[in-house]
Amino acid sequence: MKVLVIIPAYNEEESIKMTIDKLSKDAPYVDYLVVNDCSRDHTKEILEQMHASFISLPVNLGIGGAVQSGYRYALANHYDIAVQIDGDGQHDTAYLATVLEPLQKQEADVVIGSRFIAKEGFQSSGMRRAGIKILDSLIFLCTGIEIKDSTSGFRAINRTMIELYAKEYPIDYPEPEAIVRAAVEGARILEVPVVMKERNAGQSSIRPLHSAYYMLKVSIAIILCRISNHKRRK
Repeated sequence: MKVLVIIPAYNEEESIKMTIDKLSKDAPYVDYLVVNDCSRDHTKEILEQMHASFISLPVNLGIGGAVQSGYRYALANHYDIAVQIDGDGQHDTAYLATVLEPLQKQEADVVIGSRFIAKEGFQSSGMRRAGIKILDSLIFLCTGIEIKDSTSGFRAINRTMIELYAKEYPIDYPEPEAIVRAAVEGARILEVPVVMKERNAGQSSIRPLHSAYYMLKVSIAIILCRISNHKRRK
């Protein structure tokens, strides 16, 4: 199968080269595309120096817009599978084969790499884990699907889901809402164990002062996504 790894990057000058080099070493059989989300640092210059495969957005679209740009590229270039990983090196590409396997065997439509199955590696802060559990519970109430790591950005999807996400994808903090969007369309969603690393450079898009806003916004988005789909089906 033809596989594209999408790497959204915003101000990742300290880690983007390491991320690409490790991906190339661990999975030379895949293609990749860095989506430079109008970075204000030297990310673009580093990508140019590396002769990396990348596109640069003319304006900052945020994580959702950057990832959707990658899905649109995957759709236009006839990829069978698209994988999302972060540009900060947190997602260990040594586990890429683990994430791909259920899709290659056609056992799932969406595969999420979860840090909370084997519970190894970086487990995030206690407050962040509590927030993730709340979102996981809300997703279960809305869809009946049990997810342990709904905020994980290490995930892979098949061609059917590429078509869906290329057309419609959440804008801000998209990972939990994207799960609900897939679930209400009847997608088979599977979690597999992966090990993640702690970010050692750059800054997370979810900072402490934004946590309450993040939880409220994502919770409302999950509920609205479920309600809107229910109305469409009626």
